[in-house]
Parts: sequence; C-alpha cells; structure tokens
Amino acid sequence: MSRRLLSTQNQSAQEPFILLGFPGPLGLHVGLFVLFLLMYVLAVAGNLAIIGLVGAHPRLRTPMYFFLCHLAFLEVWFTTACVPKALATLASRRGAISPAGCAAQMYFVFSLGCTEYFLLAAMAYDRYLAICRPLRYGSVMTPGLCARLALGCWLCGFSAIAVPAALIARLSFCGARVINHFFCDIAPWIALSCSDTRVVELASFGIAFCVILGSCSVTLLSYACIIATVVRIPAGEGRCRAFSTCSSHLTVVLVWYGSTIFLHVRTSAESSLDLTKAVTVLNTAVTPVLNPFIYTLRNREVREALWGWVQGK
Repeated sequence: MSRRLLSTQNQSAQEPFILLGFPGPLGLHVGLFVLFLLMYVLAVAGNLAIIGLVGAHPRLRTPMYFFLCHLAFLEVWFTTACVPKALATLASRRGAISPAGCAAQMYFVFSLGCTEYFLLAAMAYDRYLAICRPLRYGSVMTPGLCARLALGCWLCGFSAIAVPAALIARLSFCGARVINHFFCDIAPWIALSCSDTRVVELASFGIAFCVILGSCSVTLLSYACIIATVVRIPAGEGRCRAFSTCSSHLTVVLVWYGSTIFLHVRTSAESSLDLTKAVTVLNTAVTPVLNPFIYTLRNREVREALWGWVQGK
C-alpha cells in the first residue's frame, strides 16, 4: 500500500504544468504570435547590434558602453527565457511544461531581472562619477573596477533568487496545474500550491523589496547628485551635454522600474494575475526592444558610430 502511495505521489510530482497563456480565439493567437515573434527578433537583433557596434569602435570602449554591453547581453537572454516558450504555446495552443522546465524558467527569468536592477544601479554610479567627479573619473572607474562591478551584478542577481527558488521547489500541488500566465511566474505558481505558502510569499516579497530598494537607492542618490551638479552648470551647451550623457540611461530606468515595481512588490500571490500578465508583456517583450532604440536615438556617439558602420567606414 505504501509503495503504491509513493508511486502515485512520484507520478503526480512529474505531471506537467499547463501555461494558460492568452485564452481566446484563433485569430487572437495568430496576431499575438506575429507580434511576439516580431518583438523577439527586434530585441535580439537590436541588442546584439549594440554589442557588435561597441566592440567594433574603439571610441565606444568606455565604462558607460562596457555596462551597456552587459545590459544588452542580459536583455537577449531575458527575452529568450520567456518569449520562445510563449511563441510555442501560441502556435500549438498547448502550453505543457515539465516541473523541472518550469522551475528552470522561473529561476532564470527572475535571476536575470534581479541582475538588471544591479546593472542599472552600476550604470547610474558610473554616470555620477562622470558628471560629478570628472577629474577623478578616469582614475576611479578603471577597467578592473568595471569588471568587478559587472561580475558583482551578475553574482548578486543569480544569488538573490536562490532562496525563493529552493522554497518554491518544495511546494506540493494536488489540483489542476494550470498557470494563468505565458511563462512560469512565481505568483501564479504559488497560487496553485496546496501547501502553506506564507513563508514562500514572505521570502519572495523580502528579496524583491531588498533588491529594488537597494538598487533604487543607489540610482536615486546618483541622479540626485547629478541633477544638483548639472543645475550649477551655466545654461548652454555644457548643461545640454551633461544631460545628454545620462538621458538614455534615465529613460531605461524609468521604464524598467515603472513596470517591475508593480510586478515584484506585493504580498498577495492570488491578486491581479491577469493585470500582472499584461504588465509582464511590457517587461519581457517590449522593454528589450525599446532599449537599443533608446540608446541609439538619444546618444550622439552611438548614432555617429552606427552611421559610420552603415557607410562602411
């Protein structure tokens, strides 16, 4: 009897989850498939183009573009962790995914998301040094420090989600395994569990709060100092040049923080899942597309390098 019960439990543990995706008629699925595919191709191509552009032009090999390459590399993997599975779900209208695959997708999506917070904070610190401490910038922001900051961002990002991921992996599920999302998000996965999820929800909230608060504090303090410095510059070309060096990064920060604060800072896993799904589309599919265009259109050095590359110079 105990062997039969154990066999039943093991079989239940291996049952796949079903990603609900975007319920609706076939026409809606076709339209969303084309839209997601277009955004995915643009995101990957645009971010890889930035990496190639920086690598091909020595003038762009500065700390700012070093961090930009890391951000572009991250965006490629961030959108790849979500969108291809969403495309497969839309194409087949069957969103089955194994428990191990679901856990892996959840871990990589949120680890990459945490890493982006830290990278944006490091980029804000770089802009602070460049504008507020220009005479010391070259001696402080050395290649060694840039490498250590980037490595720290990646290590902290992938370590932060380890505890919630370990707790979520221990949850048990005794009902329908239908996830109301297009990828394995933490909140709808917790909502399916028949275990006590208070510890998991508290850990997830605590990690999200610490990551967002820590990175946001660095970013806000950096830009407060930048604004205080810029307003003391006499009006004219100098002030415009100072603002132009950080306007692209500030735009990306506002878009990223505006969407992810809603997604991560909450205590109830069962509320607003449909709204969460809509905001996640902005985060995982639209933002990676926008970033290359923001940095290209709002940055004179990148525009000049891109124009030179187009002309074959």
